[in-house]
Amino acid sequence: MSRSSRRMARKVGMPPGSLVYTGDKEHLPAKITITRYNGDTIVERQVDAFAECQLAGDPGEVTWINVTGISKVTDLEQVGECFKIHPLVLEDILEVGQRPKVEDYDEYLYIVLNAIQPAAEGEELAAEEVSLVLGPNYLLSFYTGGDDLFAPIRERLLQAKGRIRKLGADYLAYSLIDLVVDNYFVELEKFGDQMEFLEDQVVANPSPRTLRDVHQFKNDMIMLRKSLWPLREVIARLERRESPLISDNLGKYFRDVYDHTIIAIDTVETYRDILSGMLDIYLSSMSNRLNSIMKVLTIIATIFMPLTFITSLYGMNFKHMPELQWEYGYFMVLGMVVVIAVSMLEYFRRKNWI
Repeated sequence: MSRSSRRMARKVGMPPGSLVYTGDKEHLPAKITITRYNGDTIVERQVDAFAECQLAGDPGEVTWINVTGISKVTDLEQVGECFKIHPLVLEDILEVGQRPKVEDYDEYLYIVLNAIQPAAEGEELAAEEVSLVLGPNYLLSFYTGGDDLFAPIRERLLQAKGRIRKLGADYLAYSLIDLVVDNYFVELEKFGDQMEFLEDQVVANPSPRTLRDVHQFKNDMIMLRKSLWPLREVIARLERRESPLISDNLGKYFRDVYDHTIIAIDTVETYRDILSGMLDIYLSSMSNRLNSIMKVLTIIATIFMPLTFITSLYGMNFKHMPELQWEYGYFMVLGMVVVIAVSMLEYFRRKNWI
């Protein structure tokens, strides 16, 4: 049973809408950041828990609530009560391992993404789930990881860079989605550099470790493919602006993110083809290496066959063998052995066998 299946088994027998965290990061403390802004002002504060409802009072003000570490169910229940979020949405937020999707609940959109976590050398690539709840003047973001994924967006808000402070919550949601997609390119660039080195290793010095690296890269590509293909459909739906929560002027922005997603998918497919080719090259290299070893051993065995015959012939304990009593018989046999070995090596060389 896979790890995700074991986590989902915790909810067997429970009614729909049961809030049970299915991830493996219960140790992470919840970090709640509440940001309210408009074109002129911005206020940001961090809280440990939701002591009161955080709905925005000013219609021209955007409220962004970012929650990092979602294992605390009590806080999530309070958020649901405050923003009138359906229990099934709250359940999906806590069910780690969701497929990227977008669901329209009329009053808000529920969006699920997979954000790539930078992996250390030798470790498998990991994806952390991002859940977005987009309302008319608010955005709720839930991140299962422990780092500050959206720090670049927060910095843009605080420094009033670009147009993000002048537009609504839908543009903020676009900015978060765009950041998630851009992080794929950061990891794909690292993959490109690593695969160039791996390709040289496969050709020049194939080893069991090289094979393990190829399989690890293939697993990473499978994970990226599973994340990117449904993400393409999510962004395509947002680009079509089927919900009134997405303003008309955001169509071209989501179209740009859609193009980036297609480029990322094409890159992943190209890398998968390269890795498949690497595996074939590895098997061919190992086969050629084995053939070279067998060739050397065969030549050695072939040379020693007549030498073994000669030494075994004169090793027989018959009394009346012709050369046994000859004074120079020993040196004659040694000379025959040397002449035969040198002659066979010269013959193999002329045949280009060695």
